[in-house]
Amino acid sequence: MIYPISWSFALPYILSAFAFGYLCGSIPFGLIIPRLAGLGDVREIGSGNIGATNVLRTGNKAVALATLMADVMKGAVPVLIAAQWGPDMAIVAALGAFLGHILPVWLKFKGGKGVATFIGVQLGLYWPVALVFLGVWLIVALVFRYSSLSALVASAVAPVAAALLHEWQIAELLVLMTVIIFITHRANLLRLLKGAEAKIGAKD
Repeated sequence: MIYPISWSFALPYILSAFAFGYLCGSIPFGLIIPRLAGLGDVREIGSGNIGATNVLRTGNKAVALATLMADVMKGAVPVLIAAQWGPDMAIVAALGAFLGHILPVWLKFKGGKGVATFIGVQLGLYWPVALVFLGVWLIVALVFRYSSLSALVASAVAPVAAALLHEWQIAELLVLMTVIIFITHRANLLRLLKGAEAKIGAKD
């Protein structure tokens, strides 16, 4: 027999998992790490975004890599911790971390575009999907040399991969996240269509 969910019991756990994920995801490593490295405010260069791709436009690959890894970890860590209370809590924490990165309260809800934290969330929830994402991203990046195009194609493939692996709950979450990633990349999409998008490694 399937019993109906007791929201009075479950809601505090759900809210706690979401809040924990959000607070982890909202740590602006893309702002903190470049400043500690003496590179100033990355919001004043390139696209003005605090993601690793824009940090790379400073010319410092080590700082960009550190930013990327930190943004990935802030997606993976809360998911792995929340998973100790069950897969549903991991899903909720994953969504919180992802939205925290994109809409951090500390930066007036102006954060990154979500790709690195999206990777971290996949690593925490089901790492084979993350491997598919990274493989697709790398292939597209090597062929076309557009970070945004690589992210969009890989993001679209991720929920399909999860579904093919019979991870239906994860696939549903990744569909939602993919839609949000396409929204955060809407300006990139327009530049890609116009042929005006900056390629990987470009400073402008």
